[in-house]
Amino acid sequence: MRIDVLTTFPEMFASTPPAALGVSIPGRAAASGRVEVVATDVRDYSDNKHNKTDDRPFGGGPGMVMMCQPLWDAVTAVEAMDTRVARRVYLTPQGTPLTQRLVEELSREPRLLLIAGHYEGVDERVIQALSPLEISIGDYVLSGGELAAMVLIDAVVRLLPGVLGDHESNQQDSFSAQVAGHRLLDCPHYTRPREWQGRAVPDVLLGGDHGLIAKWRLAQRLERTTYRRPDLLTDQVEAGLPSSEPKLG
Repeated sequence: MRIDVLTTFPEMFASTPPAALGVSIPGRAAASGRVEVVATDVRDYSDNKHNKTDDRPFGGGPGMVMMCQPLWDAVTAVEAMDTRVARRVYLTPQGTPLTQRLVEELSREPRLLLIAGHYEGVDERVIQALSPLEISIGDYVLSGGELAAMVLIDAVVRLLPGVLGDHESNQQDSFSAQVAGHRLLDCPHYTRPREWQGRAVPDVLLGGDHGLIAKWRLAQRLERTTYRRPDLLTDQVEAGLPSSEPKLG
């Protein structure tokens, strides 16, 4: 997959440590050639002598607004750099909430083009002309779309084939494991030692019965989802959920 990022702060997307995308899973994915992240400075496409990408908003008000011309020209030029059609994404607090289902959809694209807005916003006319998928990572406002773009990149990259050591790892993650169409939270996990500060690992995980372990983990996923994120379940009775909160062991 190729992921292009249009930004006025391309240094944030360096692929070498200690930059965020140069370590851990995104770093390994880039090193293995399974993903290529290319950051482009929108300033390079500004047609004014000061390489400005923003100006004061019509109608007055605080802040600055990213102009149409630099962003439009940057998108046009970057898309021409590769024959694969890019799925355009604009990171904005006004967009569709980012969910695992949407991440899975985007991970199947051959190429993404992420637009990281900055300042007070982006001129609405270029957004209308580009018609990107608008995505929000939460109901809060960041200084710009760069950090949101990194969140999206990390979520997408870990779903690419061959990126994780165990291909089943992401299928058991929160919001990925499903029962009757409901996306569930992950179950609790334990490792050595068997007892820590008087707290013991549940016996079922030590018995070696993989069938019982699978049932226990499913029950834990259902319980956690019920009491932590009931909004993920549209019909608790159909899902066979308990009527009172159980002890999680």
